[in-house]
Parts: sequence; C-alpha cells; structure tokens
Amino acid sequence: MRRSDVGERIRLASECMACTCEVAREWVDAAAEAKKLSAGSPARVEDLAAGPVAVLRYFHLLIQSLTDIDRIGKPRLPGVPSKAADGTICVPVFPAQGLFDPLVFLGLKAHVRMLPDVESIDNVQLAEQAPPDSVGDPAISLVLGAGNVSSIPATDAFSKIFQERKLVLLKMNPVNDYLGPIFERAFAPLISAGYLQIVYGGREVGSAAISHDLVDEVHVTGSIETHDSIVWGPPGAERDRRKADNAPLLSKPIYSELGNVSTWIVVPGRYTQSQLRFQAENIASSITNNCSFNCVATKVVLTWGRWPERERFLSMIEDCLASVPRRHAYYPGASERFGRFTGTEPDTGDDGSLPWTFLRDVNPEESPLFFDEESFVPVCVETSLDAESQEDFLRKATDFVNERVWGTLCVAMTVPNELRPGGKNGPLLQDCLGALQFGTIGINQWPGLAYATMSPPWGGFPGCPISDVQSGRGWVHNTYMLEGAEKTVLEGPLKLPTKPFWFPTYKNPEPVAWKLFELYRKRTILNLTRLLGRATLGSLGM
Repeated sequence: MRRSDVGERIRLASECMACTCEVAREWVDAAAEAKKLSAGSPARVEDLAAGPVAVLRYFHLLIQSLTDIDRIGKPRLPGVPSKAADGTICVPVFPAQGLFDPLVFLGLKAHVRMLPDVESIDNVQLAEQAPPDSVGDPAISLVLGAGNVSSIPATDAFSKIFQERKLVLLKMNPVNDYLGPIFERAFAPLISAGYLQIVYGGREVGSAAISHDLVDEVHVTGSIETHDSIVWGPPGAERDRRKADNAPLLSKPIYSELGNVSTWIVVPGRYTQSQLRFQAENIASSITNNCSFNCVATKVVLTWGRWPERERFLSMIEDCLASVPRRHAYYPGASERFGRFTGTEPDTGDDGSLPWTFLRDVNPEESPLFFDEESFVPVCVETSLDAESQEDFLRKATDFVNERVWGTLCVAMTVPNELRPGGKNGPLLQDCLGALQFGTIGINQWPGLAYATMSPPWGGFPGCPISDVQSGRGWVHNTYMLEGAEKTVLEGPLKLPTKPFWFPTYKNPEPVAWKLFELYRKRTILNLTRLLGRATLGSLGM
C-alpha cells in the first residue's frame, strides 16, 4: 500500500469526522452504561468531552494543518514563536487561529518550550509536505489501547496514521472493548482504505501481535509495569539481568505514555478567597474526574508548611470532595490498590464505589509508596515542605517533583500573580519552568486540559532511557507537527470568568458539552452563540 498523500489524508479525516458524528451519542451511552452512570448523572459529561468531543477537535485541527501543508508546505502556527529569558524558543500552540478558540477557552493559552538544540526562532521545524509515495510499504504500528479514556486509543492511532504515515493495528483494551464496534463504524473510512485494523483480546493476543513479523513498532498507553513486561520480561532476576546488560527482549521500537504520580504545587502568596476556592475545586476536579482513573489525576498536593492559608485551603479541597457523589470503581483491581495504598479495607458499598480520600501531612520518608507509584485510585495525599521564603519554597518544590516523585508526564502549579509575567518575582517562575522535567506543566489549570486541546504534544519529558522510561517516550496529538518539543506550558488565571463544565459541581454539564460538539461538527457563529449561552446559564446553575 502506498503512503497517503495530503489530499487523501484530508478526505479520510473529514469522512471520519462525519462518521464519528453519527455514532457519538451511542458512544457516550455505551461508556456511561459500562461505568454505571445514570441517565442524569453529571459525570456522563466526562465520556463526552474526553471521547467524541476530543476526537472531533483532533480531526478539525489536523485538517487545518494538512490544508496548510497542501497550500504553503507546512502548518500555520497560531502565533509567532518567541524566546524566553534563558534563550529557550517558545512556540504558541493554543488557542487555535480564528475567533472560536479564544472565546470558548477564554483566558487559557499554551506554548511549547523547545529542546536546547533549537537555537533560534528560524530553526523551529514544522512538518513539510512529503512525496505521496516512497519505496516499500509503510510501517505497521501496533497500538495497545488504553482502557480508561476512550479518545486515547483513537488519537494514538490517528497520530500514527495521519502524522507519521503508518498503518495501525489497534488492539482494544478488554476494559473498554465494548467501544470497538462503535470505533469500527466511526473510523470505517480508515478501515476500508487499509490504514486501520481493530482487534480484540487479552494478554495472549497482545503478545502475539507484539511478536508478529509484520509489526514494525509498538505504542502503548498504560502502566509502567505493562511497558517493562513487554520490553524486559516478567519481574524477577532475569528482568534485572536484562536491564543491567541492556539486553531487552523486544527488538522493535516502542513508544509509550505510562502515567505519573501527578503533583499539584501550591505556591504561597497573596490570593483572594474566591481564587482559593476556585483552585481548591480545580484540584478536587482533577481527583474526581473519571473516578480518578486518569494518568493526570492529582495524587500529591505539595504545600508550604508555614503558609498561613494552608489549613483553610486544604479544608476547601476536602469540602469540595465531600460534595461530589461517589462513583462506581469500574477499573479492574481498584479495590485491591485502594487497600494497599491506604492500609484499610475499602467500603465499596452496594454500588462498588470507592470514597474520595484526601490524606494530609503525609511524610514521603514514612509513606514512600504514595510518591513512588501511581495508585490509579481516588486517593490523594498532601505533603508540605519547610522553606524560608516563597522563593526558597518554589526552588525546593521544583527539586522535589523532579527528584522525589515518580514520572515525567505532568505537574500543576497554583501560582500567585506576583510570580506571573510582570509581577515582582516573575523571573523566578520562568527559571522553574525551565528546570521542571515534565512533558506538560499546568499553571493554575489542570494539565488534563492540555491533553484535551489536542494541539500540544502529549507525552513524558524526553530523554529517559528505555531502562528507566518513567512516563514514556514519544509524542501524540501535536497537531502543528512540531519537531524538537521539550515540554508544554498551559497557563490560565487563578479564577476563570465562569465555572468550567468539567468541574463536578457544575449543574447539568452535558448539554454544554454537546453544544461544544456541535461547534466542532460545524463551526458557525450560530453554534458558537448557542455554546456560550448554554455555558453561561450552566455556570449560574440554571
């Protein structure tokens, strides 16, 4: 099969958009049923926003970039690259060009800090138009799909097909393989054209696909244990020997996104009470979303022990968590992991739910498990650092998350205005942004939003060896097709103008997300007006 040219990729993406629209409601209903969410549950919005809405957004941005490649040879960025104080090239990637994104995501923006070898703005590389044909068949990438968020297996596959020009064998995860038949209809144009094949099964099927001669590479979104079992074999002396000798079992390239002990740093400073309440609910939302079965769910809140507002702020988080109904813990092994991390037998009730659990004053030396391993259950701990000042705390917090907490996927920060650009200590924050070794940094916002926006590169901090891969290797999404990305910085105000519909206390959020879906389906002023009107009413509890 010849490689897809630009025109064909645009056509296929457009046809997949149309097919996705046809199955979107069935997609959301199937996910809600599997997670035992009632018809009126506000939590249904999560499977809509992180499912069909995210997929439609990806296709829209991809088509725009491919159209630009067809017309001018490369994607058009949404702004002009700039240079940070330390010389790092910063490339804007969000909001997208045009009227819609800046109004829908008012106050949010993101840029990508490039690797040090990108030494000038002129050196920023974007995907250039390539010949539609090349000698030999395209490579086949095996994508081992994630079981928690439905857009992950889809967009992992799309990144390979549309941006890397590979064929994809997508193995559905047994946790959400009920979506496979829906995907087969949504992405039928890719299947018919021979670019995508979907298969089902457990570990045996996955192992057979990994070792198959026709499979050229592997991409996995999952746990570090899954990755290491593929690369090094099962735990034990033989795996240890292979790692020591740098002799992996897998001879094929492997790319991955493997989770994170996601940390939220709360920097001391001057805040209003409304800003603190918003940030507390922001953190609580990141814990409760998808029943905490997210690689970006906050697992550690890092505070300054001398911060006068510390106790009040932590109580705000607890109050918000207490107001959110418990959820069915649908992901396999959740009860056992909950017990292992908390040391208690979980009360799952009649509905198989787990309690939102927030533990204060946890000492990393006495309870290292919380910092060494991602729990993948609704348990979050708070720990504090002793520091002499705001500056001392921020530097110690940067060292703590880089050196003490497992993973390189993402970190979040609540930052007072005096540390933002133009503030008296603004340069200090910029120094820390340069030092943080994470693929995504959220300033006053949950890094999960960077995943949902699709235009930033998504993955672990680059450069980890395969023997200590941390949160993984390689990027997905990246719809501007940047080469040489190091990390994304997502920024927003301490308090957004209206309550976001992804907050668990938002009243009736699903209609807002469907309006967003309609805007991506057909970008018109009328659909934008309907979305903004519905969002405003919803944030007021109407």
